[in-house]
Amino acid sequence: MTHSLELPRLNTPDLAEISRANEAFENSPASRIIVWAAETFENRIVLASSFQDAVLVDLVARTVPGLPVVFLDTGYHFAETLWYAEQLRRRYDLDVEIMAPVNATEDQWMTDTDACCKARKVEPLERALLGRDAWMTGLRRSETAQRRNAPIVSYDIGRAIVKVNPIATWTDLDIEGYVKDHDLPVHPLSDRGYASIGCWPCTRQTSGDDSRSGRWASIEKTECGIHD
Repeated sequence: MTHSLELPRLNTPDLAEISRANEAFENSPASRIIVWAAETFENRIVLASSFQDAVLVDLVARTVPGLPVVFLDTGYHFAETLWYAEQLRRRYDLDVEIMAPVNATEDQWMTDTDACCKARKVEPLERALLGRDAWMTGLRRSETAQRRNAPIVSYDIGRAIVKVNPIATWTDLDIEGYVKDHDLPVHPLSDRGYASIGCWPCTRQTSGDDSRSGRWASIEKTECGIHD
């Protein structure tokens, strides 16, 4: 049975079809959304993973094994993140494309975090998405207030590409339950108070109910620019 909505292969897809897909998947299991995305975009979709957990990687590997994975190597990842990413690559035999910055200023995080994120995350991602029609992410609504209304399927206007968030509706308890039910390996820092893990200069242990409260904790910044 196919779940494809037959989105046209145009530079600007039919926004009505994308909206219909988003509404249709509001109460759908993540696996169905992943299958639909893979069938619709075939070899023109990629999964972007930060490897802070294994949930979406596991879901994709179970439903559409072989889907390319993009990892943004900012140059500032915790050593534990690099180790964990390699363990998951081996466990699932992932086809990982590592994207590194090409024009980043050393220690820019100390003076301009926005510019640092743009050079080390946003620009490398844009290169990774060249020639693609869609990308898949692990963004979830429960992570922050800013993500509360995140769609499951949308048109990423800035990149002219369709964006799919299969686990957008999942809560932290959903994530924890899936990890336990499938005996997934966890990031080494997750048991040390880090609920959200990014670059080491801008990541602290989590405080309060906001899972991303440890990201850019000392400044008024909540996103790196990838999901803006």
